[in-house]
Formats: sequence, C-alpha cells, structure tokens
Amino acid sequence: MRIERLPLNALRAFAEAARENSFKAAAYRLGVTSGAVSRQVKQLEGHLGVALFERHANGVCVTEAGRILAEDVQAGLLRIASGIQHVTERSEQAFRLLISAPPSFLQLWLLPRLPRFEANEREIEISLDAESRLTQPLWLPNRARLSLRYGQGPWPGVSSRRLFEDTLFPVCSPTLLARATIKSPSDLLTQTLLTVDWCTHANQRHIPGWSDWFKAVGIAINKMPNQRQYSLYSLALDQAIAGQGVVLASYPLVADRLASGVLVRPFEEHYPLISPFAYDLILPPDGEMPPAVGRFTEWLAQEAALFRNTS
Repeated sequence: MRIERLPLNALRAFAEAARENSFKAAAYRLGVTSGAVSRQVKQLEGHLGVALFERHANGVCVTEAGRILAEDVQAGLLRIASGIQHVTERSEQAFRLLISAPPSFLQLWLLPRLPRFEANEREIEISLDAESRLTQPLWLPNRARLSLRYGQGPWPGVSSRRLFEDTLFPVCSPTLLARATIKSPSDLLTQTLLTVDWCTHANQRHIPGWSDWFKAVGIAINKMPNQRQYSLYSLALDQAIAGQGVVLASYPLVADRLASGVLVRPFEEHYPLISPFAYDLILPPDGEMPPAVGRFTEWLAQEAALFRNTS
C-alpha cells in the first residue's frame, strides 16, 4: 500500500487501543474521546476489510489479526519516534552558521554553489541573511555570523579576506543583440539602459555605473539616454534576459547566465570597466575560529579560486 494512502491517525488510535485492549484507555492516552477512538478503529477495519477487535458489552478484545498488525504498527511508530529524536538531537548539536550578504550576490553567486558545501557538511546548519549593509561578524563555540560584502576596504573593526575583484561590462539578451544594431559603444545611446541602485557600506563612494563606463570608453555625454532603474541585479538581469534593455553587469553576478547563454556580451571581451570595488569575506578581528567556520571559509576560498581561474 502506498504511504500516502495509509490512514495514519487511525493506525495510531488502533495501536494505542491494541496496547491497552481498551478504547477508553487509548482515548485517555491520546487526549480524545473513546467514541473518537472507536470511529478511527472502525474506519481502519473498513479500510482493511479485517476485524481488528471483538466488541463485547463490557469492552473490546483485540483479534489475532489485530494483534499481528499492532506489533508491526507499534514497531513502525517506535522507529518514527526514534528518527524524530535523532534528528532533534542532531539539530541541537549542529553548528549554526549565519551568512549575511547583499541580496544579489547571495542569489546569483552563492546560492547556486552552496549545495556543494552542504552535501558534505551534515553538522552545519546554514542560514542566509540578505542584507546590503555590513553585519558585524562574530563566532562562538556553537554558532557564528559571517558577512560577504561588495565594496572597497579597509573594512573598519573587522578582518577581511579577498574573494575576487570585479569587472563591469554591458550584457543583453541574444534576441536583442540580433534585432538591434550594437557594433560600437555609441550604439548603446539608442538603447534602454538598465541600471542597478544598490547600497554597500555606508562609507563607500558610489558604485561605478553607465556614466563611468561611457567615460572609460571615450564617449562624452551631456545627458544620459533612456534608463530604467532597479534595486536588485536579479530584477535588472531578468529584464535584460527578456530583451528589455542592456545592463552594465558585475561579472560575478552574471557569470552563470553568460555560461548558460541567456545573456551575451555585445562587445565580447572589449570595453570592460575595472571596478575599484571587490567581493570580500568579512570575519571577526580576533578570537579563535571554530572548526566549522574554518571548513566553510576553506571551501569558499576554493570556490572563489575556481571562479577566478575560469573567468
């Protein structure tokens, strides 16, 4: 019988009634009425087509078929209870790691890679906090909070490790590139430019945008062309994928979509804008790093190195 068809409530009521050889005693243990237990058992008997109890004026008595079924059901319930206890105890013993990162970096770079770490780390429970402002990192024996940040150091009051530098360049959908004439940077002046207004640390200067890119490629403009502004890279990238414009993309945030082919670089490797900002792992300034944090930071460094080597 398929598990989704098992009458689980009725099986539990039956197991208690068989254990006590009494509907009334089973009802007391379950916190329901004896009538409710009787109905559950009758439902189970109807479902199985087998009499599980003999009814008498003074009570009930489990049948031989009921006794055999009760042994299996009780063994199954005990196994379920043991599994729940094991999971609970394991959860209590697990190291809790909170990772704070800007929403776009969290969604577009970290999340696609994180399952590779979690597959080998059953004793670490990871929670994610999508936060653009710097969250103070900490570590304790059983839990820790780390931050991943995009900005320009030094970061005050913390220790940091560089993951990778950043490069910005235009990207668009293959369909837009096929229908539009985009041969040189000046051709973008006639396109809808998608912009992302996201904040980093409070003390950071502005993130390079379209005006910086046009200046870098030698185009002087008095007035920016048509723009649409978004608060998240993921929103701007979705619109670019839909052919709604061209976005000046941060390479780590767009790398997977370039690899899949849903976005392309209209100028290929030409006209990159090297960003003064970078992606850093933010750690507490002192104290002993817990082993679980050490394993995560080692894995993250390996992922960042792999990303740098394949970019």
